[in-house]
Amino acid sequence: MIVTTAQLFKIAYGRYAIGAYNINNAEQAMGLFRGCVQSKAPFIIQISKGARKYTDKRMLEAIIRAASEIFPEAVFAVHLDHGDEETCYDCIKSGFYSSVMIDASHDPFEKNIEITKRVVDAAHAKGISVEAELGMLGGVEEDIKVEEGNACLTDPAQAEEFVKKTGCDSLACAIGTSHGAFKFKGRQSLHFDVLEKIKARLPGFPLVMHGSSSVPKEEVDRINKAGGAIKDSMGVDVKEYLPAAKLGVTKVNIDTDGRLVWTRVHREFFRDKPGEFDFRPPGKVFMDEYTKFIATRNELLGSAGQLDEVRSKLKK
Repeated sequence: MIVTTAQLFKIAYGRYAIGAYNINNAEQAMGLFRGCVQSKAPFIIQISKGARKYTDKRMLEAIIRAASEIFPEAVFAVHLDHGDEETCYDCIKSGFYSSVMIDASHDPFEKNIEITKRVVDAAHAKGISVEAELGMLGGVEEDIKVEEGNACLTDPAQAEEFVKKTGCDSLACAIGTSHGAFKFKGRQSLHFDVLEKIKARLPGFPLVMHGSSSVPKEEVDRINKAGGAIKDSMGVDVKEYLPAAKLGVTKVNIDTDGRLVWTRVHREFFRDKPGEFDFRPPGKVFMDEYTKFIATRNELLGSAGQLDEVRSKLKK
């Protein structure tokens, strides 16, 4: 069942975070739905601008509709991840999305406000929520690249002003995370001090954590043993998900970790079976492994086991 992002945020706020997972194909969709149904967790499906181009946006939407029929007990929202203004309008017009993200964080503060406000006005007219971003995360995600020296944390005072002037429904904050597999050098924690200040200025307002994959060392090691060359990678400590949720982080984006699972499964499969050319056997392995991965992440986010409560509250 597709619901609004706002509905999920209202139920989860201050208690746990909703996992927001990117999908690009049917195998990811099947693993995601299975994992969330098995762990009894509400979730958010994220479709990026790149994913909409990978095959065709209508293909992804059809996959999601089909999965919703296959798993009628699932409760989820559909979200545009890192959209530009044009893509946001296209998604708003489609009527399929629960929410859209306008990412104008690379523009100057006033320009970011101006662009975000236009998208908010268009989205709210159709009953769709808007996520915006303030501050810049380092790292690489599809066509977004921010050098480490240009990354900057979200200023709490600016966050308050930004939300009031744009009317956005949630805000992605830069609090120490980074996009991609090469997130941190050495040990780094989230900037909980910044998060606390933002929450104090925006009480009850849903915050979003981008670049929140943990980049598990065991996954990277197995990929490298199977012929990969991923070096010096480190991600977010999964033990920090729930403390962040208690401070208003209501949506946690996880994408890179899922790609690592896909890479590990396929590298190991074809290493061990070099004469194999059928892509379905490793696809089945991936779906099983991704199901387990999603369920474990939902446990860490605190969203596992919340589905019955979510369903009852949605009926009220």
